[in-house]
Amino acid sequence: MIKIDKVSKTYFDQRVVENLSITVKDGSIFGFLGPNGAGKTTTMKMIVGLSKPDAGTIEIGDNRMDDIKSREIIGYMPEDPYFYDHLNALELLGFMAALFSKGAQNKEAGTPKRLESLLSTVGLKEVGKKKIKDYSKGMKQRLGLAQALVNDPRYIFLDEPLDGLDPIGRLEFKRILLSLKNEGKTIFFNSHVLSDVEEICDTIGIINKGKLIYSGPVKKFAGHSTLEKQFVEVVLKDK
Repeated sequence: MIKIDKVSKTYFDQRVVENLSITVKDGSIFGFLGPNGAGKTTTMKMIVGLSKPDAGTIEIGDNRMDDIKSREIIGYMPEDPYFYDHLNALELLGFMAALFSKGAQNKEAGTPKRLESLLSTVGLKEVGKKKIKDYSKGMKQRLGLAQALVNDPRYIFLDEPLDGLDPIGRLEFKRILLSLKNEGKTIFFNSHVLSDVEEICDTIGIINKGKLIYSGPVKKFAGHSTLEKQFVEVVLKDK
């Protein structure tokens, strides 16, 4: 379970996240939504330990986020993944896997067979030995997902994972996420592509101006309308 309890964060006297509480059940896909500047990425960074909340607590599984053990069970893909361009994908994933050599849930995480399988999963098997500097935006998004999965994490955090993908790429990404869910993994991701969120998420949270304005099932929020239409109406009313 992911449990965010009364979390707040302030930057330069501006409250970016305020008294945020969200619970995400294990084995589910959770979509975190909000307009630009709502506090989504700040929240994501606090969850994965890249930033500390000013108040409140965050728990992942049986561990608090400030416990080093929590790093062993999570995978994270930032909004704009940055890689060493002179490496190829297999070399990069091998480097990433080495960082988890003692803590990975899957002790075979760093083997060549495992890394090649991971590249196959994200659709990069044929270009695994190609320099990353020659990758397209969509290919780098796929590699970003692969590096988030390299330690076989129980909890996966993705910041705008569908950005830069063409329709076929988005479809493949969604299939991968649903497959990971079927393996019992928990996925928490930010996205502006609301039709995709509506299609694959079990629950959603909507944040605006740092405050949570909805958390619960997708279908309950959308009702007889679409998620996109209801989202726009709710956010505009909250201005």
